[in-house]
Amino acid sequence: MAKDSQESKNIGSNNFNWKKLIVTILLITSIGILAWWYFFGFGNEEYEYISYDKFLGLLKKDDNPKTGFIEIKTDISKHQITSIYKDVNGISRKYAVLINQSTFAEELRTFTPGSLGYYIKNGYEVDWFGSRGNKLIADVGPLKESRGSQLFYSIIASFIPILLLGGLLFFIFKRSGRAGDSGLMSFGKSPAKKIVSKKTFLDIAGQEELKEEVREVIDFLKRPEKYKAAGAKIPKGILLGGPPGTGKTLTAKAVAGEANVPFFFISASNFVEMFAGMGAKRVREMFKEARKNAPSILFIDEMDAVGRKRGTSLSGNDEREQTLNQILVELDGMIESNGLLVMAATNRPDVLDPALLRPGRFDRTITIGYPDIKERELILRLHAKGKRLSNKIDFKNIAKRTPRYSGADLESVINEATLLSVRENSPIINIEHVDEAIDRVMAGPSKKHRIITPEENKLVAIHEAGHAVIGLKNKDADIVQKITIIPRGEAGGYTLSTPKKEQYNYRKSQFEAKIMGLLGGRAAEQVYYGKGEVTTGAYDDIQKATSLARSMVTQFGMSILGPIAYEKPQGSKYLGYDSVQKDYSDSLAERIDEAVRELIEKAEKKAIEVIEKNKKLLDLIVEELLEKETIVVEEINYINKNLKRPPKKRKIKKINKDKSLNEIIKELKIEKNNKKISKIKKVDKNKSLNKIIKEVKDEKNNKKISKNKKTK
Repeated sequence: MAKDSQESKNIGSNNFNWKKLIVTILLITSIGILAWWYFFGFGNEEYEYISYDKFLGLLKKDDNPKTGFIEIKTDISKHQITSIYKDVNGISRKYAVLINQSTFAEELRTFTPGSLGYYIKNGYEVDWFGSRGNKLIADVGPLKESRGSQLFYSIIASFIPILLLGGLLFFIFKRSGRAGDSGLMSFGKSPAKKIVSKKTFLDIAGQEELKEEVREVIDFLKRPEKYKAAGAKIPKGILLGGPPGTGKTLTAKAVAGEANVPFFFISASNFVEMFAGMGAKRVREMFKEARKNAPSILFIDEMDAVGRKRGTSLSGNDEREQTLNQILVELDGMIESNGLLVMAATNRPDVLDPALLRPGRFDRTITIGYPDIKERELILRLHAKGKRLSNKIDFKNIAKRTPRYSGADLESVINEATLLSVRENSPIINIEHVDEAIDRVMAGPSKKHRIITPEENKLVAIHEAGHAVIGLKNKDADIVQKITIIPRGEAGGYTLSTPKKEQYNYRKSQFEAKIMGLLGGRAAEQVYYGKGEVTTGAYDDIQKATSLARSMVTQFGMSILGPIAYEKPQGSKYLGYDSVQKDYSDSLAERIDEAVRELIEKAEKKAIEVIEKNKKLLDLIVEELLEKETIVVEEINYINKNLKRPPKKRKIKKINKDKSLNEIIKELKIEKNNKKISKIKKVDKNKSLNKIIKEVKDEKNNKKISKNKKTK
């Protein structure tokens, strides 16, 4: 498969918004400075800052008992002296003086005027004398120098955490700008990616009807004037539905590659956000960007994530519903989307809102189902290009063995076969590698090292041979392709059967044959070990047989209860039904159970009869399985036709390179003579010599007579 070289760009976040980032950092810095100003006293309104000289002057006037300092404190953390001074009018004032360093002891942090002495030395140093006679020194410089230096250091200390916070925010915002669709700066921006697609319809095998549907859309994107002149309008939307792995996204890429227009890709889950209104805003931005690049294609993958029916949510104002409403408006609202094609893919078209599927929005709904046998062959050939394959590999036979395989499954088969050939150091990919790859994709890798007793191994062989015998002897059954007793996944072995032809409608007899085949393993166990000795090996077979029989009764009308739908499957037909809706009474439920039991018991009885009638065929298949562990369709058909095991393949004897040519020829002659001797009949020792001679002569005469008759 060709590699897709893509060039992705994030819409709405190509240019990083530096202006917003700078404004955000400045705002955070300003808030930090104001907080520091308030909490750390830079501009504290409680105290009036005075000079050191004024402070000393007030201390000299401390002789008046009615005036003076009531309290003096030192604040080591803020590098300042705070005080309360009472003036002549009896008014208390708060003064503060900045200092460079404080070494006041804890016991002398609070002073009163009566216990305080001082003197000045050169205007820089003051000695404080406490009540206990301790001499404590405060190194104080001139007012301008002290205040300026302290302010500088305080601002630097305060700005360090702010700078660290700003750097962290810068890093987060820068990463969010790169992430585009998941960062803090991406709220409301479109997460759609612009992709240059190199895919074309040559990368899609089969699906001719699908290609035909979208070719005119491609032509419109290439030559819009041609259609505008005729008054035609491009379909506004194309919805691709189908099982997983069938090529919905690949189809959208191929359309973009063929049209050679910008291709915008987004997953519908990107619209769902925890913030109200973000999904709708992203939708608006996405369509706005796509219209700028028109003609263009906008592809929304997994549309069911946002396009489910409205009114199903428990909350009254669901963000998903608001996003869906915006998508509906953009698809068919007041703004024209000329040259814009919206494509979407989903596995659940049954849950989408009806307003989304109406003409004018998604005009066309195209179902991409599983490929048929011809398309599977084409897909296998496409993925096998550039790989070294054996001439014995027949893609048609491989396509027959892979019913209901998607394109992704078939690609995986070829890739697994390639990996197996590399693991074995094989120069080419053999048919054995492909067979093993099919088994790995279907049931997982084999468990060859699992310890299994001979009795259990024989039991598994009998069980799988029972499935095969029913398939071989029932004309309505599928073709038995392979039988193996090598455990894979949860299964101890399996029998691979494929349909005789591709069909979409089934007869009642085919379903009955299917149930017989499913119960064939259990029937073989009953024939071998008795009805009371059946095992749990048929657990999965019984589940499938019961489900099919119940569908025949309640959905397909293939029972005595008539053509009435008693049950309706709930869920997606592409992902498997989750449950069924029952539309019948309790009394009718008993009749349904009886009808299902009748179908199962009838099929089991027939299966036992077929096994008993073909006991020899069953034994031969069991013997072959116990010896080879895996047998394929050619060996199975040989046993069924000849009622004997296929001849063993003759092993080529390896020639010793050290021997001469004459020695090799001599060994071959001896081997040839030994074979002739082995053909001679063994003589009965109890017979007399005359009797032996007479038998030889009679045999010789009989040969002559038969020869003469042929001549005549």
